Amino acid sequence: MKALILGGTTEAMALSRLLAGHAAVAATVSLAGRTKRPVLPPLPTRIGGFGGVEGLKAYLTEEGIRAVVDATHPFADGMSANAATACRALGLPLLVLTRDPWVPGPEDRWIGVPDMEAAAEAVRPLGPSIFLTVGRQELEPFEAVPEKNYLIRAVDPPDPMPALPNHRLLLDRGPFTLEGELALLDGHRIGALVSKNSGGRATEAKLAAARARGIPVVMVERPRGNGVPETHDPAEALRWLEGLAGHAGAL
Repeated sequence: MKALILGGTTEAMALSRLLAGHAAVAATVSLAGRTKRPVLPPLPTRIGGFGGVEGLKAYLTEEGIRAVVDATHPFADGMSANAATACRALGLPLLVLTRDPWVPGPEDRWIGVPDMEAAAEAVRPLGPSIFLTVGRQELEPFEAVPEKNYLIRAVDPPDPMPALPNHRLLLDRGPFTLEGELALLDGHRIGALVSKNSGGRATEAKLAAARARGIPVVMVERPRGNGVPETHDPAEALRWLEGLAGHAGAL
Protein backbone atom coordinates (compact mmCIF):
# COMPACT_ATOMS: atom_id res chain seq x y z
CA MET A 1 0.00 0.00 0.00
CA LYS A 2 1.28 3.43 -0.92
CA ALA A 3 1.13 6.09 1.79
CA LEU A 4 2.09 9.75 2.04
CA ILE A 5 3.63 11.26 5.15
CA LEU A 6 3.41 15.03 5.39
CA GLY A 7 6.60 15.55 7.36
CA GLY A 8 9.11 17.99 8.73
CA THR A 9 8.91 17.04 12.42
CA THR A 10 10.68 14.65 14.77
CA GLU A 11 7.48 12.58 14.85
CA ALA A 12 7.54 12.26 11.05
CA MET A 13 11.18 11.22 11.21
CA ALA A 14 10.40 8.58 13.84
CA LEU A 15 7.60 7.15 11.71
CA SER A 16 9.84 7.22 8.65
CA ARG A 17 12.44 5.12 10.44
CA LEU A 18 9.78 2.60 11.39
CA LEU A 19 8.62 2.41 7.76
CA ALA A 20 12.06 2.14 6.15
CA GLY A 21 12.11 -1.14 4.22
CA HIS A 22 8.57 -2.04 5.33
CA ALA A 23 7.15 -4.99 3.44
CA ALA A 24 3.53 -3.81 3.29
CA VAL A 25 3.64 -0.01 3.34
CA ALA A 26 5.54 1.96 0.67
CA ALA A 27 5.67 5.48 2.09
CA THR A 28 6.83 8.76 0.61
CA VAL A 29 7.63 11.77 2.78
CA SER A 30 6.73 15.29 1.69
CA LEU A 31 8.64 18.29 3.08
CA ALA A 32 7.45 21.85 2.62
CA GLY A 33 10.93 23.08 1.70
CA ARG A 34 10.95 26.01 4.14
CA THR A 35 14.13 24.83 5.89
CA LYS A 36 17.24 25.34 3.76
CA ARG A 37 19.12 22.30 5.07
CA PRO A 38 16.47 19.79 6.16
CA VAL A 39 17.38 16.50 7.78
CA LEU A 40 16.16 13.98 5.21
CA PRO A 41 14.23 10.87 6.27
CA PRO A 42 15.23 7.33 5.22
CA LEU A 43 12.36 7.15 2.71
CA PRO A 44 11.69 8.56 -0.77
CA THR A 45 11.24 12.30 -0.25
CA ARG A 46 9.65 15.11 -2.22
CA ILE A 47 10.30 18.75 -1.34
CA GLY A 48 7.96 21.65 -2.10
CA GLY A 49 4.29 22.54 -2.00
CA PHE A 50 1.45 20.85 -3.86
CA GLY A 51 -0.37 23.93 -5.11
CA GLY A 52 -3.28 23.95 -2.70
CA VAL A 53 -6.07 21.44 -2.30
CA GLU A 54 -6.47 20.72 -6.00
CA GLY A 55 -2.75 20.14 -6.44
CA LEU A 56 -2.69 17.78 -3.47
CA LYS A 57 -5.71 15.88 -4.79
CA ALA A 58 -4.00 15.50 -8.16
CA TYR A 59 -0.81 14.20 -6.53
CA LEU A 60 -2.66 11.69 -4.34
CA THR A 61 -4.60 10.40 -7.33
CA GLU A 62 -1.68 10.23 -9.76
CA GLU A 63 0.59 8.46 -7.24
CA GLY A 64 -2.04 5.97 -6.14
CA ILE A 65 -1.81 7.01 -2.50
CA ARG A 66 -4.12 4.96 -0.26
CA ALA A 67 -3.53 6.68 3.11
CA VAL A 68 -2.08 9.93 4.45
CA VAL A 69 -0.38 10.74 7.76
CA ASP A 70 -0.27 14.44 8.59
CA ALA A 71 2.89 14.72 10.70
CA THR A 72 3.48 18.41 9.98
CA HIS A 73 4.28 21.03 12.61
CA PRO A 74 1.34 21.69 14.98
CA PHE A 75 1.16 25.24 13.58
CA ALA A 76 1.15 24.21 9.89
CA ASP A 77 -2.60 24.78 9.90
CA GLY A 78 -2.80 25.63 6.19
CA MET A 79 -1.27 22.33 5.09
CA SER A 80 -3.33 20.40 7.63
CA ALA A 81 -6.53 22.01 6.41
CA ASN A 82 -5.63 21.21 2.80
CA ALA A 83 -4.88 17.59 3.70
CA ALA A 84 -8.20 17.21 5.52
CA THR A 85 -10.14 18.69 2.60
CA ALA A 86 -8.32 16.67 -0.06
CA CYS A 87 -8.59 13.36 1.77
CA ARG A 88 -12.25 13.95 2.53
CA ALA A 89 -12.93 14.66 -1.14
CA LEU A 90 -11.10 11.53 -2.28
CA GLY A 91 -12.35 9.27 0.51
CA LEU A 92 -8.81 8.58 1.75
CA PRO A 93 -8.06 7.73 5.38
CA LEU A 94 -6.11 10.47 7.19
CA LEU A 95 -4.39 10.40 10.56
CA VAL A 96 -2.73 13.32 12.36
CA LEU A 97 0.53 12.44 14.10
CA THR A 98 1.50 15.26 16.42
CA ARG A 99 3.34 15.83 19.67
CA ASP A 100 1.62 16.52 22.97
CA PRO A 101 1.24 20.22 23.74
CA TRP A 102 3.12 21.73 26.65
CA VAL A 103 1.12 22.24 29.83
CA PRO A 104 2.01 24.92 32.38
CA GLY A 105 2.92 23.92 35.92
CA PRO A 106 2.10 25.81 39.13
CA GLU A 107 5.38 27.76 38.97
CA ASP A 108 5.05 28.80 35.34
CA ARG A 109 4.03 32.36 34.42
CA TRP A 110 2.28 31.79 31.11
CA ILE A 111 0.25 34.39 29.23
CA GLY A 112 -1.93 32.48 26.77
CA VAL A 113 -2.75 34.21 23.48
CA PRO A 114 -4.59 33.01 20.35
CA ASP A 115 -2.21 34.30 17.66
CA MET A 116 0.99 36.19 16.94
CA GLU A 117 -0.70 39.59 16.78
CA ALA A 118 -1.99 39.06 20.31
CA ALA A 119 1.49 37.92 21.36
CA ALA A 120 2.97 41.19 20.13
CA GLU A 121 0.42 43.14 22.15
CA ALA A 122 1.11 40.99 25.21
CA VAL A 123 4.81 41.94 25.32
CA ARG A 124 4.08 45.69 25.58
CA PRO A 125 3.95 45.81 29.40
CA LEU A 126 6.74 43.27 29.87
CA GLY A 127 10.49 43.80 30.18
CA PRO A 128 12.64 45.68 27.65
CA SER A 129 14.35 42.53 26.29
CA ILE A 130 12.16 39.90 24.60
CA PHE A 131 13.26 36.43 23.44
CA LEU A 132 11.33 35.44 20.28
CA THR A 133 11.29 31.68 19.64
CA VAL A 134 8.47 31.62 17.10
CA GLY A 135 10.37 30.72 13.93
CA ARG A 136 11.41 32.98 11.08
CA GLN A 137 8.09 33.50 9.31
CA GLU A 138 5.91 35.13 11.97
CA LEU A 139 7.97 38.07 13.16
CA GLU A 140 6.17 40.88 11.36
CA PRO A 141 3.50 41.43 14.07
CA PHE A 142 6.25 42.54 16.47
CA GLU A 143 6.99 45.53 14.25
CA ALA A 144 4.00 47.09 16.04
CA VAL A 145 6.11 47.11 19.23
CA PRO A 146 9.45 48.48 17.97
CA GLU A 147 10.69 49.83 21.30
CA LYS A 148 11.71 46.41 22.63
CA ASN A 149 15.12 44.75 22.34
CA TYR A 150 14.47 41.46 20.56
CA LEU A 151 16.58 38.31 20.58
CA ILE A 152 15.34 36.22 17.63
CA ARG A 153 16.25 32.53 17.41
CA ALA A 154 15.57 30.62 14.20
CA VAL A 155 17.03 27.77 12.17
CA ASP A 156 17.32 29.91 9.01
CA PRO A 157 17.49 33.70 8.61
CA PRO A 158 14.15 35.50 8.16
CA ASP A 159 13.61 36.66 4.58
CA PRO A 160 12.93 39.52 4.62
CA MET A 161 14.15 40.57 8.03
CA PRO A 162 11.45 42.28 10.09
CA ALA A 163 11.70 46.03 10.59
CA LEU A 164 12.76 45.81 14.23
CA PRO A 165 15.28 48.56 15.06
CA ASN A 166 16.74 46.73 18.06
CA HIS A 167 17.21 43.05 17.43
CA ARG A 168 19.83 40.33 17.41
CA LEU A 169 19.51 37.17 15.30
CA LEU A 170 20.67 33.83 16.67
CA LEU A 171 20.73 30.92 14.19
CA ASP A 172 20.54 27.60 16.00
CA ARG A 173 18.74 24.27 15.92
CA GLY A 174 17.61 22.23 18.92
CA PRO A 175 17.73 20.21 21.03
CA PHE A 176 18.72 22.80 23.62
CA THR A 177 19.90 22.24 27.19
CA LEU A 178 18.69 23.86 30.37
CA GLU A 179 22.18 25.15 31.13
CA GLY A 180 22.46 26.72 27.69
CA GLU A 181 19.03 28.33 27.91
CA LEU A 182 19.73 29.76 31.36
CA ALA A 183 22.98 31.27 30.09
CA LEU A 184 21.11 32.76 27.12
CA LEU A 185 18.43 34.34 29.31
CA ASP A 186 20.99 35.72 31.73
CA GLY A 187 23.44 36.93 29.10
CA HIS A 188 20.79 38.91 27.22
CA ARG A 189 18.88 40.00 30.35
CA ILE A 190 15.69 38.56 28.91
CA GLY A 191 12.51 39.83 30.56
CA ALA A 192 9.99 37.70 28.68
CA LEU A 193 9.88 34.82 26.21
CA VAL A 194 7.47 34.32 23.30
CA SER A 195 6.79 30.79 22.06
CA LYS A 196 4.29 28.75 20.12
CA ASN A 197 2.86 25.79 22.01
CA SER A 198 4.60 23.35 19.69
CA GLY A 199 5.27 20.72 22.33
CA GLY A 200 8.13 18.26 22.11
CA ARG A 201 11.36 17.84 24.02
CA ALA A 202 13.82 19.48 21.62
CA THR A 203 12.97 23.02 22.68
CA GLU A 204 11.21 22.66 26.05
CA ALA A 205 14.35 23.60 27.99
CA LYS A 206 13.55 27.26 27.33
CA LEU A 207 10.36 26.85 29.38
CA ALA A 208 12.25 25.28 32.27
CA ALA A 209 14.77 28.12 32.11
CA ALA A 210 12.01 30.75 32.14
CA ARG A 211 10.43 28.97 35.11
CA ALA A 212 13.73 28.93 36.98
CA ARG A 213 14.23 32.66 36.42
CA GLY A 214 10.60 33.63 37.05
CA ILE A 215 10.28 35.03 33.53
CA PRO A 216 6.82 35.28 31.92
CA VAL A 217 6.15 33.23 28.78
CA VAL A 218 3.76 34.54 26.15
CA MET A 219 2.40 31.26 24.77
CA VAL A 220 0.60 31.16 21.43
CA GLU A 221 -1.94 28.36 21.57
CA ARG A 222 -2.34 25.81 18.80
CA PRO A 223 -4.82 26.24 15.95
CA ARG A 224 -8.00 24.21 16.26
CA GLY A 225 -7.98 20.78 14.66
CA ASN A 226 -9.96 19.69 11.61
CA GLY A 227 -11.88 16.85 13.22
CA VAL A 228 -9.28 14.31 12.03
CA PRO A 229 -8.28 11.33 14.22
CA GLU A 230 -5.06 12.07 16.08
CA THR A 231 -2.23 10.22 17.77
CA HIS A 232 0.92 11.29 19.58
CA ASP A 233 2.70 7.95 19.07
CA PRO A 234 4.63 7.09 15.86
CA ALA A 235 4.26 3.38 16.68
CA GLU A 236 0.49 3.78 16.79
CA ALA A 237 0.60 5.56 13.42
CA LEU A 238 2.57 2.59 12.07
CA ARG A 239 -0.04 0.15 13.36
CA TRP A 240 -2.77 2.28 11.75
CA LEU A 241 -1.01 2.09 8.38
CA GLU A 242 -0.36 -1.63 8.76
CA GLY A 243 -4.05 -2.19 9.52
CA LEU A 244 -5.01 -0.33 6.36
CA ALA A 245 -2.41 -2.24 4.35
CA GLY A 246 -3.78 -5.54 5.59
CA HIS A 247 -7.31 -4.47 4.72
CA ALA A 248 -6.19 -3.27 1.29
CA GLY A 249 -4.43 -6.56 0.67
CA ALA A 250 -7.62 -8.43 1.46
CA LEU A 251 -9.64 -6.51 -1.12
